[in-house]
Amino acid sequence: MFKKVLIVDDAAFIRAMLKRLIEDNGFLVAGEAENGEEAMRLYKSIHPELVIMDITMPLMDGLEATKRIRQIDPDAKIVIISARGEKPMVVKAIEAGAQDFIVKPFEVPRVLKTLNKFR
Repeated sequence: MFKKVLIVDDAAFIRAMLKRLIEDNGFLVAGEAENGEEAMRLYKSIHPELVIMDITMPLMDGLEATKRIRQIDPDAKIVIISARGEKPMVVKAIEAGAQDFIVKPFEVPRVLKTLNKFR
C-alpha cells in the first residue's frame, strides 16, 4: 500500500521535482498545494500520511499551516523543506509541529532518508 503524500510549495517546479522523486520511491502524491490555505483544505479532504511543506508561501506560510494542521490532527506527519535553513527557523518549524527539516536546494539522498523514516 502506498503512503499518501501532500506536497505544499508555491513553486511549481519544486512540486514537480518532489512529485517525481516521491513517486519513484514508492509513495503516492495524493495532492499538491501552492499555499498554506490550500494545504489546509486538501489535508482535510485527502488525509495524507505525510506532508512536505515549504515555509515561504503566499496567503498562509508553512509554519502557520503546520500549526493549524497539527491542531486538526495531532498525529500529522509534516516535513518542512525550505531555503530558510538557519537554526532559528529550524527551531520554529519543530516548535510548530514539524518532524523534520530539509534545506533547499535539497539533495536527493537527504529527501530519500527522510521519506524512508515515514514508510
